[in-house]
Amino acid sequence: MRIAVAGGTGTIGRHAVDLLRRGGHEVVVLTTSTGVDLTTGRGLEGRLVDCHRVLDLSNTRADAGREQSEAFFSASARNLLSAAHEAGVGHIAFLSIVGADVVDLGYYHGKRRQEELVTTGPLPWTLLRATQLHEFAAQLLDVADGPVVYVPPMLTQPVAAIDVATRLVELVTGPARGTVPPIAGPDALWVADMARRVLARRGVSRQVETLPVSDALALQLAGGDLVPEGEFLSATTTFGQYLDGLVPAGRV
Repeated sequence: MRIAVAGGTGTIGRHAVDLLRRGGHEVVVLTTSTGVDLTTGRGLEGRLVDCHRVLDLSNTRADAGREQSEAFFSASARNLLSAAHEAGVGHIAFLSIVGADVVDLGYYHGKRRQEELVTTGPLPWTLLRATQLHEFAAQLLDVADGPVVYVPPMLTQPVAAIDVATRLVELVTGPARGTVPPIAGPDALWVADMARRVLARRGVSRQVETLPVSDALALQLAGGDLVPEGEFLSATTTFGQYLDGLVPAGRV
């Protein structure tokens, strides 16, 4: 099949594109580096011609506020859906986050809006929600300054990017299935503990402190709203395997 992948150069997108190509599919990558701006629609014209499916992994900064996040995902979803519908695409699969429908982070409001647009849009669709990736703790560390790093009181069930990509490839190459069970890693972990393990792997002496649970949002983050409830697909790659196998010794 000819499959368009929006966000095909991101952490999950790179894996998805590689898996699709190895599976014999023709891939059209839709990113700013390939001349496509989903927020304006620039560069989309003609790119989806003869595409059978679309995999939407488009993304903005996770620390984006609600207004910025909603603006990005609203514009991107509308433009992609319009172009895909015009091109006769038969199925769109897309990725969201466990807790996006209930957690009141600004970024999650944007994902919530994307879910609303796609699931009420003109194309048959499949929605997969995933927990935070294994890379999440390292990303928090890399934007923090000083010897002490303060992280939110988050309980998550981190999952490997390759495991998410593998599941998405299965879904996008099959029939539209609506909302499918979410995917999560095998172990529930506190983000603070993940960050400490990353620092230990790096050999860096920094202190990690958890911010107090002081409001309703913190209660959501600490109370399990970021881990799946009920049926979910348990990926096999552990956080320890991520550190040992996917990360060069001494750095992340």
